[in-house]
Amino acid sequence: MLKKIQNYFNKKKLTNDKYLYLFDKPHEDEYVCFDCETTGLDRVNDDIISIGAVIIKNNTIIASKKFVKFVKPKTKLQSEAIKVHHIRECDLDNAENIDEVIYDFLEFIGNRTLVGYFLEFDIAMVNKYTKKAIGITLPNKALETSEIYYDWKIETIPQGNIDLRFDTIIKELKLPKLSKHDAFNDALMTSMIFLKLKNQSKVKIK
Repeated sequence: MLKKIQNYFNKKKLTNDKYLYLFDKPHEDEYVCFDCETTGLDRVNDDIISIGAVIIKNNTIIASKKFVKFVKPKTKLQSEAIKVHHIRECDLDNAENIDEVIYDFLEFIGNRTLVGYFLEFDIAMVNKYTKKAIGITLPNKALETSEIYYDWKIETIPQGNIDLRFDTIIKELKLPKLSKHDAFNDALMTSMIFLKLKNQSKVKIK
């Protein structure tokens, strides 16, 4: 109910009717799993430098439909961020402008439900640009894989401490860990986590 109320007021801020479809009821059993790499962890002042996303349909990752974009930032890359994603400023010389990438991303996700790992940060980063481009924040339903994993795991070890680190979840679910850490590979691994959890008998996707 809260999401419906938020979207009611969000919709009134839309400045381009072309994107009214974002508010449509999402496709059944269709999801977009995405991840962003950024210049740092300040969602207000830092910028996106890459977005990776895949479409999940009918319990299948659609390998032919992927989104991979590198973005030229307006802020300086933080050293701590470089240690994580290994993307340097020189690697972004031919990157695209976020003002163009954000429209491509909106077309890619459509009204599908969004899936991610600590997705709140990625959505907050994207929302900075959607608000500027079309006046709204993303209205899409969102599913957090770490929360789904926690709810599944706590059933087996009540009152236990659940390790929600990405690598731990991958290992626990016996999924392959891709060697390269970037937005697309992280989105791909997260989509595998989601599908593995989604198909557990005791897991209910809300």
